[in-house]
Amino acid sequence: MATPKKGRSASAQSKPGRSLALILIAIAALTGGMFASGHTKPRLGIDLAGGTSITLEAVPEAGNEAAINKTNMDTAVSIMERRVNGLGVSEAEVQTQGRDNIIVNIPKGTNSEQARKQVGTTAKLYFRPVIATEVSGGAASPSPSPTGSPSDKPSGKATDKPEATDKGSASPSASPTTQGRAVTDALKADATPSASASDKAKASPSPSASDGAAADANRLQEQYTKLDCTNAKTRSAVGDGIKASQPTLACGKNSQGQWQKYILGPAEVDGTDVDKAKAVLNTQSGAGWTVTMDFTDGGGKKFADITGKLAKNQSPQNQFAIVLDGDVVSDPYVRQALTGGNAEISGNFTQQSAQDLANMLSYGALPLTFREDSVSTVTAALGGDQLRAGLIAGAIGLALVVIYLLLYYRGLAFIAILSLLVSAALTYTIMALLGPTINFALNLPAVCGAIVAIGITADSFIVYFERVRDEIREGRSLRPAVERAWPRARRTILVSDFVSFLAAAVLFIVTVGKVQGFAFTLGLTTLLDVVVVFLFTKPLLTLMARRPFFANGHKWSGLDPKSLGAKPPLRRTRRPAAPVDTKEA
Repeated sequence: MATPKKGRSASAQSKPGRSLALILIAIAALTGGMFASGHTKPRLGIDLAGGTSITLEAVPEAGNEAAINKTNMDTAVSIMERRVNGLGVSEAEVQTQGRDNIIVNIPKGTNSEQARKQVGTTAKLYFRPVIATEVSGGAASPSPSPTGSPSDKPSGKATDKPEATDKGSASPSASPTTQGRAVTDALKADATPSASASDKAKASPSPSASDGAAADANRLQEQYTKLDCTNAKTRSAVGDGIKASQPTLACGKNSQGQWQKYILGPAEVDGTDVDKAKAVLNTQSGAGWTVTMDFTDGGGKKFADITGKLAKNQSPQNQFAIVLDGDVVSDPYVRQALTGGNAEISGNFTQQSAQDLANMLSYGALPLTFREDSVSTVTAALGGDQLRAGLIAGAIGLALVVIYLLLYYRGLAFIAILSLLVSAALTYTIMALLGPTINFALNLPAVCGAIVAIGITADSFIVYFERVRDEIREGRSLRPAVERAWPRARRTILVSDFVSFLAAAVLFIVTVGKVQGFAFTLGLTTLLDVVVVFLFTKPLLTLMARRPFFANGHKWSGLDPKSLGAKPPLRRTRRPAAPVDTKEA
């Protein structure tokens, strides 16, 4: 009777328990980690758990309709993804639809209103000098209030205005912020404050100002006087059609939650000049939550120039406004030129407001303007129905595979079913742990990928079982057949799984959105199929081959030689001796 070759394969055959122990320990460790982390269920995507879907439409600008193109749309998608991720949103999807639409899907459990504001804030970001400002609906008188920036010297006066300083430097002492001043002369002056205006609360009219410029200044002053920022309709229209190089009106909320109106000069720094910004809890100076900014090389120079000019002016003309979508999101004042390519904005920030401002500064500049076309909500009930339907489909598919295995492979089917259960346990625990680790969320296409994986995993078992049966048909007993069939089955399984994994990887790279969930799940389960077959199915079959039920070819074992049409057992025979010629003496 043929025997397996000695060496490495014989060693592996004699110790299949090690492989089984290894995979069982891995399952126990993953399960323990799952319960220790508190995440005992996979995270569900928006289509299964519910959430909000926002459709944004690109708005063409007059004379620049060609700006709505694939390059700008892809850039907008990338920036929106970074914005939403900056909020800590997990499994949010941002993708284009058609030529001029972008779909943003925000899962349940996220502050959808906050995300809508961040994603819908799609205009460009500018830093503009403040010419005048007051509380909308009436002038505000200065009033002392706690400041977010500490003072080097004791002072009885303070302001709640945020302050911009060099990052890492001590904040200078605060001074009162005077609101509600006459601004006609300032409007007639150059919109960019200059050194000649440093000692005056009002800028002197520029001698070179033309009559047209004076007329524009007067018109802007009249609009400013009539501007009511408490009216939402008025706020949405303020600044429309104004170029970055022109003075403009704007609205924004102050630290007391009141609407403030502004006259702002031409933009001196663009949002694209900001390299990165982040919210930082400043515990050294006691300033609380601050926002630090790092500029590009060109942006740092421009920011140093404008802050140097602003620092020589009286309040409020020593402030610069950070304007996004026509709204002033912050208006810090400066007391010195901010050089070095970075700055820190301090004030009465909460953690949330500091993070929001840092997010806007980092990802504010979009190449296009968008308007919110529609907002729809997927309820948890609808998501539950879809999940239930997916699970039913998976159960039906699994039941059909099990029935087929039982009818065709009989006793071998129990080895296949145990292997499927091990694969399911590994898949479930890994998916549950990937949720908090890499923000993986199980959506409906991912469920489909898991269902397809049932067939892929079962196919690997069938390949191996058929190779074993082929060896038995050749007349070998079970134990040698198990070992001789493995090398050929192993090659087939590896090639098949490699093709499946390659397809999943390509699909994951070239697609977006939910289809990536299908590709990711398919790739993960394909890798687990290799692990299960090598570390569980093969060692388990090696152990079962030593049991009389399988070794003796019971008719219900699925390995009955008679049912398989086996040849007579291979036996070694001696070659007949060659005739010996006798020689005569």
